[in-house]
Amino acid sequence: MERQKRVAAIHDISCVGRCSLTVALPILSAAGFDTGVLPTAVLSTHTGGFEGFTYRDLTEDIEPIAKHWQSLDLKFDALYSGFLGSFAQIDLVADLFKTFRKDDTLVMVDPVMADNGVLYSVYSPEMAKGMAKLCSMADIIVPNLTEAAFMLEEDYVGDKYFQDYVEKILRKLSDMGAKKVVLTGISFDPAQLGAACYDRETDQVSYAFNERVEGYFHGTGDVFGSTLLSGLLNNFSLAEATQIAVDYTLKCIQLTVEGNQERRYGVCFERALPYLIQKLGLLK
Repeated sequence: MERQKRVAAIHDISCVGRCSLTVALPILSAAGFDTGVLPTAVLSTHTGGFEGFTYRDLTEDIEPIAKHWQSLDLKFDALYSGFLGSFAQIDLVADLFKTFRKDDTLVMVDPVMADNGVLYSVYSPEMAKGMAKLCSMADIIVPNLTEAAFMLEEDYVGDKYFQDYVEKILRKLSDMGAKKVVLTGISFDPAQLGAACYDRETDQVSYAFNERVEGYFHGTGDVFGSTLLSGLLNNFSLAEATQIAVDYTLKCIQLTVEGNQERRYGVCFERALPYLIQKLGLLK
């Protein structure tokens, strides 16, 4: 049996509502990886569709956790960051990347901070610039169009774009430092939704699409990112891993709709895990 790969997932945790760590940990674990977590904040629920939620910033815990990991001489095959709970966490996570990154470590940043043209309520333009700095340290970044616009300090175009615009944005994002970029929420056809990806080493752009299901589904960005990383660490190409992530995210949405589940609690990714394991070729 080959050595089991280890991932550090650096995200917030919502006690109720499937997103961030409550999505990343089970998906990465099901994909075969020893997954350690570093919570950036703890919320009683996620922030979409709930009111009165509690929020505890865990900035002060990040450095002591990282130092303990360092004392154990832990090595990670991937470092995967998502939502950060404060501006100070950007530099702390950057330091963590510098400490634990080796030549063969894959660093992936999902700059979770905005959607539909608007920054999340706990983020500021200053944090958006800081997130751009963190993305410059990554091997692969996974923004949506809103996050891309904020990091590039450009106007958000909404759904008024064409293929040449998407490819220009992909290359501009890569110019910030990441060798690979996946831009989520891309659509050129009302019946389809997916992602565009760019590999700077080959200068190749590719697209991954599948059926669009109308409506907003919480946590799908985290499902997509965790699945994308799972594909890459299981030695799929960027284009292949992106298609797997699009297909699995759709499957989770479809099961949620078919089961008439309340959408604010996130998608039924658990019921789709056998589908993911099959897509990753892990069934022997």
